[in-house]
Amino acid sequence: MVADQPTVSTSWSKDGRFLLFNSVDPQTNMDMWVVPTTLREPQGRPEPGRGTTGDRTPSVFLKTPFREGYGMFSQDGRWVAYQSNESGRPEIYVRAFIAPSGEASANQAVGQWQVSTGGGIHPVWRHDGKELYYLNPVGEMVAAPIAITGASVVPGVPVVLFPTRVVGGGVDAVQARQYDVAPDGRFLINTVVESAAAPITLVQHWNPDAKQ
Repeated sequence: MVADQPTVSTSWSKDGRFLLFNSVDPQTNMDMWVVPTTLREPQGRPEPGRGTTGDRTPSVFLKTPFREGYGMFSQDGRWVAYQSNESGRPEIYVRAFIAPSGEASANQAVGQWQVSTGGGIHPVWRHDGKELYYLNPVGEMVAAPIAITGASVVPGVPVVLFPTRVVGGGVDAVQARQYDVAPDGRFLINTVVESAAAPITLVQHWNPDAKQ
């Protein structure tokens, strides 16, 4: 039961209809769930006092023996980028988003595409959906082109953009994502500050009032 497990929300669809969240299961590690956040209008002419209908029961989006999570909806809501360690280390993947049917059953894969090639955590879509950003294992910011061909995703070659001093680096230390990207492409990064203290200068026998 999700109610008995630690949960953390990770992404809200742009239309406001769905919320993705992580849930930690002792048997299957971290899994991805989705919950409808809006109720639909009943079909036909509503009965007096009936109002809206719908089910806000969480449903499994992806549940495997591996650790998958930190899902992010694309701007059009068709795709979810996430990280998984199914290869033996965290990598970035994309798969199609299928609206839940109401049953909390495992998502039947209709296609999964690996985006990162040398490890990666915490994906974020570019505002136009044509790139994915993520952190590589040494904490560098990486961008991978994304092309959509029909019902398929065609990832391009990842390119390192710049080094960062982001909190947590490029390691999945169970910390939340420590950066974001604005619609104009600017990055907001929670950066580690310098830990070294400034040098101290000690002046002895100082007496400004003494006569020369």
